[in-house]
Amino acid sequence: MNNKERKNRKSLFIVLIVFILAGMFMPIPYYIEGPGSAVHLNELVEVNNEKDQEEGHFMLTTVAIRRATPLTYFMKYMPFHEGLTKEKLFGTGTSDAEYTNLQNYYMTSSINSAVEMAYDAAGKSYQLTYNGVYIMSVLEGSNFDGKLEIGDTILSLDGQSFDSSVEFIEYVQQQKVGQIIEVAYERNGEKQTTSDKLMEMKETKKAGLGISLVDNTSIKTDIPVAINAGEIGGPSAGFMFALQIYTQLVDKDLREGNEIAGTGTIESDGTIGRIGGIDKKVVAASDEGATIFFAPDDTIDPVIQDNYPEMTSNYQEALKAAKEIDTEMKIIPVKTFQDAIDYLEKL
Repeated sequence: MNNKERKNRKSLFIVLIVFILAGMFMPIPYYIEGPGSAVHLNELVEVNNEKDQEEGHFMLTTVAIRRATPLTYFMKYMPFHEGLTKEKLFGTGTSDAEYTNLQNYYMTSSINSAVEMAYDAAGKSYQLTYNGVYIMSVLEGSNFDGKLEIGDTILSLDGQSFDSSVEFIEYVQQQKVGQIIEVAYERNGEKQTTSDKLMEMKETKKAGLGISLVDNTSIKTDIPVAINAGEIGGPSAGFMFALQIYTQLVDKDLREGNEIAGTGTIESDGTIGRIGGIDKKVVAASDEGATIFFAPDDTIDPVIQDNYPEMTSNYQEALKAAKEIDTEMKIIPVKTFQDAIDYLEKL
């Protein structure tokens, strides 16, 4: 082999290495969603400064979302994996930072709802405080676009504070389109103010800031409760957090040593809500050794069913996934928090 051939072979080898490394590590604007983890809640929750020491575990379940590379892109063809565009994952006009902010808010909100539900069910006292309006999105065409951001909490308007988002909306709608309004808000712990003109909202034809919003509340309990969710985001852990907290509040072993996983949002009236990716969560729970999986038995709105005739309830999705992986884990349908308690008390 002469020197020229050696150089050509060396160059080809270097190009091949660069190509392989780029395929493995170069991110592309595409994401892969797959089964995540099943996390033992006794590691995250303390009630009255104590952790749950009973046998068995309650587990929250997650999906894993990974930024794709040219090679990992093909993971979307694996069972229980899905490829997502950036727009489908984050939404149009939503940045990575804003998406993370929303997921953190959803988790905080679900924790508050879980505490409220558990303390209500256990007959323990708590105090719910309204902190203001949390901005979920800033609409295109809003005069506050660039001034207010997703994650800001609006504290007052024109110096006037409110006790709910309903009062907030009523006040704004009483103003005139084009009228300047002063907004006091909090961002990253700092209080700031801004002002601009109100716009006409398409749906109501009344004045608005051009934002979507929810109540930002906090909860204080007489019996201390601490939850460390770490980097877990989203609203779907609320139901399982409520189960864990309730069990410790009533000081009653409801698991009988079982490994119990599940998912679902939780409302103040005890309704367990639908979530996404439940098939992937069933896989995660089975892999962790769960023997029971609570799945929301949600009722699909007839209008939505007409538009998406193939849509089924979370419970039916979970049953299908469990059959596909041939797990012995029992899939239990639950519509309300009390459904889960009733089932556990019969174990």
